[in-house]
Amino acid sequence: MNRRTLLAGAGALSLTNCGEAPKPAAPVVTAPPPTAIIDSHHHFWMYSKKEYGWISDKMPEIQRDFLPVHLAAALKEAGVNGAVSVQARQTLDETRFLLKHANENEFLRGVVGWVPLVEAEVGKAIEEFAGQAKLKGMRHVVHDEKDPNYILREDFNRGVALLKGFKLRYDILIFESHLPQTIKFVDRHPDQTFILDHIAKPKIKQHQIDPWKANLIELAKRPNVYCKLSGMVTEADWQKWTPADLEPYIDTVLAAFGPKRLMYGSDWPVCLLASPYKRWFDTVTVAISKLSEPERTRILGGTAIEAYGL
Repeated sequence: MNRRTLLAGAGALSLTNCGEAPKPAAPVVTAPPPTAIIDSHHHFWMYSKKEYGWISDKMPEIQRDFLPVHLAAALKEAGVNGAVSVQARQTLDETRFLLKHANENEFLRGVVGWVPLVEAEVGKAIEEFAGQAKLKGMRHVVHDEKDPNYILREDFNRGVALLKGFKLRYDILIFESHLPQTIKFVDRHPDQTFILDHIAKPKIKQHQIDPWKANLIELAKRPNVYCKLSGMVTEADWQKWTPADLEPYIDTVLAAFGPKRLMYGSDWPVCLLASPYKRWFDTVTVAISKLSEPERTRILGGTAIEAYGL
């Protein structure tokens, strides 16, 4: 989540109960969830304005610390029993911070960290972490780069090309406008496992589905790309979103990637700007209730376990 996207939803309801929004009536869950449920995308931080400048004063709900004890409570309420921690700062200390928490908490199954992929010595940075079993991948906040073609830079691609040798995945964080470049990027690395975050951030608040839909379907033709069903509520109207607003986008990713390459993620605590954790989890559960039990099991846990090697 970046400052531009978050400010678009400014004015969300004030949150209560340790930073969560007042809970509306929960949707009816029509099918029981599987045993192995994995949240494939969340963040931790020790809040400071200096470290997290994108968290503006219009977002008091997330201007505080979010640590494993806080996530554990949210997961327990929703019946989720594992999670993947994803970087929120672009520093090596962020990767160390996440790995420390993961190594101290069994329910944290994996870490997607950060290294300076554009630097010539990036291999040495990766080597610092390569022996840690819970390190599963790397990510760069591409959608905050001023250059719309950043993902096609030669130095960036040289860094990404090193990840496969360390058995690391790469999480793709972009806006929907970056999808054409991302397709070219993925085609440069046919043997690298990619995981698309937040369904490429379509313009849900504006109810705009094209050209996101066509570009996403094209990207999904690459079998080495998985997709996270995450980050949607903060792309919608923070105060007024409904499951119906999300349905066309969920249907699109289901058709494009199928349950075998689609995984549940919360984007907690950023999601708290628009939804309590459980409301989002229940929304996903209802949205996929029309699928078979094996397909639901894939989305709610199996895909993340496979993609990240949890």
